[in-house]
Parts: sequence; C-alpha cells; structure tokens
Amino acid sequence: MEDVVNQPADKDPSAGAPNRHPTNPWQGRRVFLTGHTGFKGGWLALWLAARGAKVRGYALDPSTEPNLFTLASVGNVVDDDRGDIQDYPKLEASLTDFEPEVVFHLAAQPLLRRSYADPLVTYATNVMGTANLLEAVRKSPSVRAVVCVTTDKCYQNREWAWPYRETDPLGGHDPYSSSKACAEIVAAAYRDSYFSLGRLSDHHVAIATARAGNVIGGGDWSEDRLIPDLIRGFHAGQPVLIRRPHAIRPWQHVLEPLQGYITLAEHLLAGKAEAASPFNFGPAEDDAWPVERIATRLVKMWGPGAAWVRDDTSSVHEAHYLKLDSSKARAELGWRPRLNLEAALEWTMQWYRQWQADADMAAETHAQIVRYEGLAATAMK
Repeated sequence: MEDVVNQPADKDPSAGAPNRHPTNPWQGRRVFLTGHTGFKGGWLALWLAARGAKVRGYALDPSTEPNLFTLASVGNVVDDDRGDIQDYPKLEASLTDFEPEVVFHLAAQPLLRRSYADPLVTYATNVMGTANLLEAVRKSPSVRAVVCVTTDKCYQNREWAWPYRETDPLGGHDPYSSSKACAEIVAAAYRDSYFSLGRLSDHHVAIATARAGNVIGGGDWSEDRLIPDLIRGFHAGQPVLIRRPHAIRPWQHVLEPLQGYITLAEHLLAGKAEAASPFNFGPAEDDAWPVERIATRLVKMWGPGAAWVRDDTSSVHEAHYLKLDSSKARAELGWRPRLNLEAALEWTMQWYRQWQADADMAAETHAQIVRYEGLAATAMK
C-alpha cells in the first residue's frame, strides 16, 4: 500500500519555491490556516502575513460580535475562504487549489461548557475535522509541514502538582478535553500510517501537534472565558461572576504559543524529524496563577467600575489544577516564554483600552506583534 495518495515520492520539496530570505523562512511561503476567523487564528494570520507569507484562511464566520477578525482587518491580509471543517469536499478543494507548503490547523469547537451542551458538534468538529484536514493533506502534493493545535486539556488530569509532559497519558473528563485527546491520536495515526518518520525523505510531509495552556490577549470575546467575561463586565460597569476562583491554570499571552507554533513549523520545514511529534508550549512555573488572582489584578488595572464576585451556582466539572512542562520545546526548538504574566496582562489591557477608545485595532495588533518580535530578537543576542 502506498503511504501517500498523489504524493510523488521523488518530488523535491524546494521545487518551484520562491527565493527565501536567509533570515526569514516565511517570505513567499504558502500557508493554509484553518480557524483564521477565531482569536488565536486571527493573531497567527496577521503575524504570518507580516512576515511575508501568502496565507489562505479556511473557517466559519466569526462567532462573536465584536471580534478580532473584523477589528484587526485580518481579511485584508489573507485569502479569506469561509467553510466548515466538517465539509470534507469543500475543505479538500480549498487546500488543493491553494497548493500550500505549510498547514496550521486551529479550527475547533474550543469551549468546555459548550461541549457539555453539544457534544456531537464538539466531537464532529474536533475529531472528524482533524481527520478531514489530514486526509486533505494526504492527497496534496504540495504540503511539507503540518502543525495541529490541540490543548493542555488533552492530558488525563490527575489533579496533581506536577506539570504534564508530552509522554504522559492522554484523556479527558469532558467532551471538549476528550475530543482534543482524540485529535492527538488521529494526528499520530496519520503520521504513523502515511507520513512515517522513517520515510520522510520520500514523502517530505512532517506532522506535529502543539499543546498550549490558557491564552490571553486582545481581541478575545469568547463565551465562558475569564478575560472576555471580565472585559464585558468592566465595559458594562457590572460585577463579573467568577466560577472556581481557586482553579490554577497555565496563563500566557497569545503570542507566546504562536511563536512556538511558528518555530515548530520552521523545524518541520527544515527536515528535522524529531520535531514531528507533540510539543507543550506553556508559561513559566511562576505564571500558573489561580483565577481569583487574575481577576483581582485586572480589576486594579481597569480602575473604577470594575469588580468581580464569586459565582456559587452549581456548574459542570472543570479541572482544578493544570500545568505544562515545556522543557522539550525549550531543548529541541529553542523556544521559551518572553513575557511574564504581569506583562501579558498589561499587554492585554492595553489592547482593550485602545479598543474602548475607538483606536485603529489593526495598527495596535500589529504594533504588539512587532514589539514581541523585538523581545525575541533581543533575547537571541
């Protein structure tokens, strides 16, 4: 049986590629990005486009109003294709037509509480959506690197004090977490069955998965997420109900894991077989804060009119304690966080203050990307 459908074994991965700038591997690179109308996907689309990549986004319409896609004018810098990740014929046609070298898969049903209300859509999107994407990749002669983004919640959570490593068992108490664990298994099965590392020189396709913690940053208005809930309440001048204020999460600014995804893709493109595996991208140990500490800090940052109160109504099961061990990403990719949580919160609040002041949010978002790149460049010296 052939490992890859319509993937010529003797195809040169650099054939027909534009000349790359020696310090910018993304100049002219064709990138297919699912989920570009979402929070993380929007930031990633803007960042890749700013680095010279030609990006096609494939996603549903933005799920909130307001949203980052509209405010930051993401549609101005990407080839915007609207479609459902569950619609395999449309997805395959879009990917095949664009002929990308790199695929970032971020499209998902990302909300835990919504997964309880609609588990079938959650599994269909997160599990079969991932299978659809990888099947389209299997039939593409152009793709060289795939980064499938899952979550820190894909681990079997034992509520212990130790951070989870990539070798720890997958699991999931709720439909969302378990669907992401299933997505990890799907990606591993495609890698082992069709894109084995032993034949990388033949098929030239490397697949990795990326697991990040709770991301924060400007432009997120998702339901049942701490920062968006706080911003909505502060903006309306109403106390915000907070459930599980003592729960501990690995908080980080959205640009931190996105830098990890980009770096991971660069290693895959460079033919580094060891990169075709799972990677954690989490914050430093000191930045795993309880929810109440985040809420209290943001109340102080926002000022008059901001407040939160504990929500004592019964709720669905959520993990209380969760941390990630990112030593593998540090050792093998040279990745590490650039912002501590205090700075991440300041950057986030700066974005929302600018939005509240009716500023140019495309310019503000781009300015934060440039500022972050400056931090990374300084750290490399």
